[in-house]
Amino acid sequence: MEWRPTIDVQYIGEEGHAVVVVDNFSRNPERWRADALHADYQPLGDYYPGRRAHVHQAYFADVGQLLGTIFRNVFACQEKMSVDRALYSVVSTPPERLSLAQRVPHIDNSSGDRFAMVHYLSHQDYGGTAFYRHKATGFESVTPDRHRAFLDQLEQEFSENGEPEAGYIEGDTPLFAQISRVEHAFNRAVIYAGNLLHCSMTRNDIHYPDDAETGRLTIAAFMLAR
Repeated sequence: MEWRPTIDVQYIGEEGHAVVVVDNFSRNPERWRADALHADYQPLGDYYPGRRAHVHQAYFADVGQLLGTIFRNVFACQEKMSVDRALYSVVSTPPERLSLAQRVPHIDNSSGDRFAMVHYLSHQDYGGTAFYRHKATGFESVTPDRHRAFLDQLEQEFSENGEPEAGYIEGDTPLFAQISRVEHAFNRAVIYAGNLLHCSMTRNDIHYPDDAETGRLTIAAFMLAR
């Protein structure tokens, strides 16, 4: 069967940032599901509520050309594109054990030339990705010139009102408004600037198996593009 990815560019929120949704992203997604079953998973990073493992570089032989087209045509990348890291990711942290950093929307990097991608590889719908606006500042992206003000405002809000209760973020919160969401679909990828406030659309009322075969399996990639 001929491989035919479809690309949808969405401009979200009041700031109008581009979010790219690609269906039929990989030519052979089952290859990466099979590879994920044998990966060495460890807790990696402060924001992801589960375990991760490094993806083999052969993955980008599959999806790299498509990514290059997207970065040139959507994000006006003309100079350089490189992959910092790509990680198989499996949600496994119970809601009551989430850290503070996992209970609020986050950014991956404040720089304007850093991007993130999430490739959904679970057959079951365990939730997609949501994007947010910080109500007090109005920020939908946190750039270097905004970073200090954003952190100071959050600290003040936590001091005055207390930290968010333990649990996954579902929809609006007292401090953040959900401005857009990308639903889960098998072999769908979402690509966006790393300084956009976002989080996974995980739920508090379901159990996430700590298993790449039956759990919420994604590939998360972090890239530099100029």
